[in-house]
Amino acid sequence: MFLEPFYHEAADGVRISPDQASRFAKEVAGDFNPIHDPDAKRFCVPGDLLFALVLQRYGLSQGMCFTFSGMVGGDTVLHFPAHAEPRFAVTDTRERICLRVEREGESSRDADLVRAMACSYVAFSGQNFPHVLVPLLREQGVMINPERPLVIYESMSVRLDHLDFSEPKLEHAEHRLEVKGKRGDVRLAFSIKADGVTVGQGFKKLLVSGLKPYDEAVTQGLMESYLRQKAAYAAPGVKNARAHGVRGVEQGGNGSA
Repeated sequence: MFLEPFYHEAADGVRISPDQASRFAKEVAGDFNPIHDPDAKRFCVPGDLLFALVLQRYGLSQGMCFTFSGMVGGDTVLHFPAHAEPRFAVTDTRERICLRVEREGESSRDADLVRAMACSYVAFSGQNFPHVLVPLLREQGVMINPERPLVIYESMSVRLDHLDFSEPKLEHAEHRLEVKGKRGDVRLAFSIKADGVTVGQGFKKLLVSGLKPYDEAVTQGLMESYLRQKAAYAAPGVKNARAHGVRGVEQGGNGSA
């Protein structure tokens, strides 16, 4: 499947290197959150990569809920159950739960459907900053701390009416931000459509910490830095340089977890 370049299947479990995680975030999800940079002090594996790995291993179910229990560091050995029960967990070698998964309804292991759903969701999920988060923050009069930007992926739920569809597309629905002091709880809702018909819906929850009073100039600077970083990474020669061990532009800005 398309995920093979982004993890290692070892005898003791699944390993995801910082470089693999960072490449997935940038090249598949379009997510330039600095927390996914290989040398980030608080580096973590993208939740969307874990989501996609679950779909690849166990298929797509009508009802699915993913709850992230903690940040997964680089080269952490992850254990995925041999058989998926309605409720199961992905753990590390210390038996710490990294991800809880709940599944219900009919399931499909059709490779094309699984890949289409994974790609569609990941592409949607990775674009939260700046186009979705910034307007929400502006409305509440707060902004991300430019000195220590931190956006954490907490959970995601999806409900499908049926599994008889192909080429799903996710569209934005109602988004909500609740500010509690320096913390912000974000709920991003979406609808899932195929052939112009709604086949499901879902939402993603994020935690934004270290919020500060809103400053338009600072926010614009963050957005411009983020978009420059994204454009630089996509520029001709950057990916080839990275493939040969040459470090590309990876710092600055902030994105969705």
